[in-house]
Amino acid sequence: MRCFQFSMAAMACLLVANLTTSSPVHAQESQRRFKVLTPSEMTQAQRDLVQNIRSGPRAAVAGSAANSNNGTLGSPFNVFLRSPELGDHLQKVGSHIRFKSTLGQKLNEMAILITARHWTAQYEWFAHHRLALQAGLDPQVAEAIAQGKRPANMKDDEAIVYNFCHELHTTTRVSDATYKAVVDAFGEQGVMDLIAVNGYYVLVAMTLNVDRTPIPGDAPPPLPALTPAR
Repeated sequence: MRCFQFSMAAMACLLVANLTTSSPVHAQESQRRFKVLTPSEMTQAQRDLVQNIRSGPRAAVAGSAANSNNGTLGSPFNVFLRSPELGDHLQKVGSHIRFKSTLGQKLNEMAILITARHWTAQYEWFAHHRLALQAGLDPQVAEAIAQGKRPANMKDDEAIVYNFCHELHTTTRVSDATYKAVVDAFGEQGVMDLIAVNGYYVLVAMTLNVDRTPIPGDAPPPLPALTPAR
């Protein structure tokens, strides 16, 4: 009887400990793999990359990982710092894709959300969801994407982008009809810009997921798990 009481007490303690350590308030930040580097911890090449990112168009975006006040960078840039020469090439590509795409901001951000959902990249979704809504994407369209569903009542250009991105991610290619719809709507440059935004943000999603980048304030992940889980 005494052994049974001890076992029950031990199990209760383990359960409480497990609930405490699994709390998202502590687990998310503690699970980050790449320490956020401060300026004093950076090499000259890393500081140069920070300056290049902070002097670009991202710094004007409120809440961007590029414009913190203490000289650090959020991810993915914090991870890019580990390979600063590569990181500089990547941030330049990303800057062009975000700010010079022929698709326009709303469709570009929609493509990013589709990519974030496919990879369940929680921080990528967190960072770009508000930008997509600010650019004019219907919140109901974004919510359907978050739930892994085809949005209803999309505008024609949104449906064209959704079909292309979803097909590319799920089948690794696109049909002639899907390709033609993008060419007819946006031209061949639009096709390349749409491929690029999907491809670059796959790389970003990989970076964030490997890093296990936390949501600011240790907030809960914005994307629900899908069944079957990806």
